[in-house]
Amino acid sequence: MAKQHLYKTNLTWEGNKGSGTMDYRSYDRDFKVEVEGKAPLSGSSDSIFLGDKTKHNPEDLLLASVSSCHMLWYLHLCAENGVVVIEYQDNAVGTMIESADGSGKFSEITLNPLVVISKKEHKDLALRLHKEANKKCFIANSLNFPVKHEGSCRAEDE
Repeated sequence: MAKQHLYKTNLTWEGNKGSGTMDYRSYDRDFKVEVEGKAPLSGSSDSIFLGDKTKHNPEDLLLASVSSCHMLWYLHLCAENGVVVIEYQDNAVGTMIESADGSGKFSEITLNPLVVISKKEHKDLALRLHKEANKKCFIANSLNFPVKHEGSCRAEDE
């Protein structure tokens, strides 16, 4: 039987400048996300949508969610398969298409993880495990667009 996990957040809009949403430019897009027992996260819309460019926007957070979920599965699989990861960095890129009516959607995400492992003989396996991590990632499995990966790997003992 499948296990069910429940996650809860509290989102509060902080952008009322006194007149609410009287018109499109009369309010800020700022919000706060709270998860019990964790530090709050300040956010806004992307600056191209009149948001605060110094705060996280939903698009950034989606990309970060996919990237971090992939990394956590990848590290798990490496540990299970005897691949010792020393460093991991991902420069993920997401493409969002905005429609004429202002709506939009992501069309793809490409993860670009650079992994440093301890032994060069594990490089092929280390690269193959990205495909398995992609299959297992909870977030990637929840999306309706492709999540690609273009991993690279180097070994400490090279």
